[in-house]
Amino acid sequence: MIRVLIVEDEPLIAEAHREYLARLGGFEVVASVTTAQQAMRVATEAAASPAPVDLVLLDLGLPDARGVDLASALSGLRSGPDVIAITAQRDLATVRNAMSHGVLLYLLKPFTFAAFGEKIRQYLNYRGALTAGSDAVSQRDVDRALAELRTSDTRRTAKKGAAPETEDAVGRAVRDSDGGLTASEVAAVLGSSRVTAWRYLERLAEDGAVERITEYGNTGRPQVRYRWRNR
Repeated sequence: MIRVLIVEDEPLIAEAHREYLARLGGFEVVASVTTAQQAMRVATEAAASPAPVDLVLLDLGLPDARGVDLASALSGLRSGPDVIAITAQRDLATVRNAMSHGVLLYLLKPFTFAAFGEKIRQYLNYRGALTAGSDAVSQRDVDRALAELRTSDTRRTAKKGAAPETEDAVGRAVRDSDGGLTASEVAAVLGSSRVTAWRYLERLAEDGAVERITEYGNTGRPQVRYRWRNR
């Protein structure tokens, strides 16, 4: 069982991580936190125990610190965990900076289950290549493990997990609304999970069909409302 720490300040995305890991099997979510400070506390306490954190799913845009700085701090722990960055930050400088601070893999938001699963498959192959057999590894073992991180089957990740009829239904729900809908409201209309609704809404936003509007209430976290662009 691989012990996972989720570091993500958006509840819907953290929920997607949990759901997808459960579907893949073989993972135990140790904790799901929203800040770098919380992440370091959980990881540090686990590192001092017989059951350290194995893998961190890390959002780089945290409210209290840069994600790359947290990745670097995590790597300094005894039995430091591996880190997969899952973020909307897609500029090349950020990607390079993340990799130089110990991030093994980089997954862009929004993501499908197929894309998430492909990154996890790469990680599992990398982990298996380095942990099989004795404690000592050869150059061939290292090269094979690193090759697993660079191997990606784009045929499995490109558009899988997208049902055209569901995407059309999500688009119609937003288009027919007066002022746009949140992921929770779309889920209620479709009778789907919030994660499914969010994934299709983000796909429509990336395609330019809907726009994201962040609403700040008096209490609680801000929520994102999706509004049809051609209204």
